[in-house]
Parts: sequence; structure tokens; C-alpha cells
Amino acid sequence: MTEAATAAGRELLDGLVPAGTGVAIVAPCGHAGDPANVERGVALLESLGCRVRNFYSHGARFQRFGATDEQRAAQLMEAAADPDIDVLLCLRGSYGISRILPALDIPALAASGKLLVGYSDVTALQFALLKQAGMAGFQGPMLAGDFGAEQPNRQALATFWNTLSAPQTVVRNYTGPAGADRAPNGDRRTDPHSPAVQCEGKLWGGNLAMVAHLVGSPWFPQIDGGILFLEDVNEHPFRVERMMLQLEHAGVLARQKAIVLGDFSCYRLGEVDNGYDFGEMLAFLRRRIAVPIVTGLPFGHVRDLVTLPVGAHAALDAKGAEGFTLTLSGYPTLRRR
Repeated sequence: MTEAATAAGRELLDGLVPAGTGVAIVAPCGHAGDPANVERGVALLESLGCRVRNFYSHGARFQRFGATDEQRAAQLMEAAADPDIDVLLCLRGSYGISRILPALDIPALAASGKLLVGYSDVTALQFALLKQAGMAGFQGPMLAGDFGAEQPNRQALATFWNTLSAPQTVVRNYTGPAGADRAPNGDRRTDPHSPAVQCEGKLWGGNLAMVAHLVGSPWFPQIDGGILFLEDVNEHPFRVERMMLQLEHAGVLARQKAIVLGDFSCYRLGEVDNGYDFGEMLAFLRRRIAVPIVTGLPFGHVRDLVTLPVGAHAALDAKGAEGFTLTLSGYPTLRRR
């Protein structure tokens, strides 16, 4: 990246972060593959005027996790209790929340007023908060892969800070190249058969594997008349179909007004698929499930992700293959100190 491009990217972030915003780096899931990502991410946050408290220690990682189960649960609760912290920014996803959910004081986390940010495995914690308090923070960029990337996607980070600071945000369908970013299979754009639908409801969802995993657990929220968004990575279309059918069998999908699909990337088709790809799977789901399934949400395990407030009021205006707007409001925002 040229010096001019770096400067232009930096200008996107200037003045977006309320002065003195306290950010806690927590690692409730996996550890950072490269500690340099943590250093870069913390440095970027501090350069934007954030006061950073980093709970992650690369030397304390345990197996594939950011620390032991006990340590990861304790750091979340300690960060939530710190009055100088505004944002709980997760280090990364991967796996780990399911192991510590029983040890967390979910009512205390919900009452803390902290803005929890993350996606992927973090969906499990956000669902527990959604059930407890009706709001669950934000699905958005994380420290290691986004803020700490060698070349951060500054447009995505600017969208993040704008969303956390504004009482309303409007998300539009993805309009970039079909196969951009982290080599997803298929087309990220709104597909030609995406339905036209106008509806309003509570926005909820996240990583499909985590959503399906929590069905039947005490942490699964019952949302009626909602707008459910879903994404995943490294999941073959047949696995996506199977998880969607699990949600259908459990009665979850029939209670929604619309389903909005984000990015499903990094799977590999084989000879055994015999023409069964994501498009064929999606066509089957649309024949099977009466709820409208809209595609093209610019969210998932990608660099250019938008930020989505979980539990917000959502107004979806989908115009078929032309795309959609998703207007989000009624969610907690950063307070200015």
C-alpha cells in the first residue's frame, strides 16, 4: 500500500472515536495466532484516542484457547465491572464460548452497559445476552484479524465506529466483485432470485453453526417476528442446509419475518456433489421454507464486513435482485465522556 493510500485510509477514521473511549481486549474464545496482530491492533486503537486495557496474554494461552476456561470467564467479568471500560472487544472467534457460558454471570454482563463486539463464536455469548436483556452488543470487527491486520480494512473500521456512535445506521447489499476477499466460493452479491419483501422486526443472528448449536439450550432466545441474519465459514452447502433444517425443525424459522444471508466462504465442492452447490441448496431452502430468504448481506468472515447491532429494531426493504436496505435503530451507543 502506498503512503498516500495509507494516509487516505487513516483519514476515514479521524475524529470518529469519542475521546477517552475505554476498550477492553478480551479473549473468551481462541488465542491469537500471531502476537504481532495484537500489538498492531492495540497500537491502532490507541492512535485513535482509545484507552486500551488488554486482558490477553499470548504466554497464557491454553491449547487452542486464549487462556484456561476459568481465566477467560474471569477476564470477561472483570472487564465488565471496570467503570472505565465502554467496549468489550473480542480478540477473535474460533471456539471457546460454549465451554464458559455456565460460569458467566450473564445478568451482570447485561447490566454492565458495556458494548460487546465480535462475531463467529462470540454469537453464543451474544445470544445469552439477547435472551437476558433483549440487546446483545454488536457483530463486527475483532482485534486480531481486523484492527490488527497488516493492512486493516479502514472502511470497515470506519463503519464500525460510525455504527457505535450513531443512533441509526443503514446497511445496503454487497455490490463488490462476486468472489472478492478471502476466496469465498460463489457470488457474494444479492442473487437473481432474492425475493422482494418489506418488513420490520428485531435484528438477531450471527454465525449459523453457533445459532444451530444453541437450539434447545438455556441461552437460546425466543424471537418472534424477527429478522434473522446468518453467515458462516468453512461449511459445505450440505452442512449449511442441515443446520438450516435444524432451525426449521425447531420452529425457529417459521417465527421470523425474513432471513438475510451474509457471506458463506471457504468451502470446497467435490465430485460427489454432482451439481449440488450453494445455489442449488438455496433454491431447495426457498422451496421448503416459507419465510423470505434474502441474500447479499456484506457480513461474515470477510475483511469488508459491516457492523450489526444485535437486538436492534430493523426495517428491511428488499427489492429482489436489485438489492436491499436494512435500516437499524434503537440500540445502545457509545457515550461521550
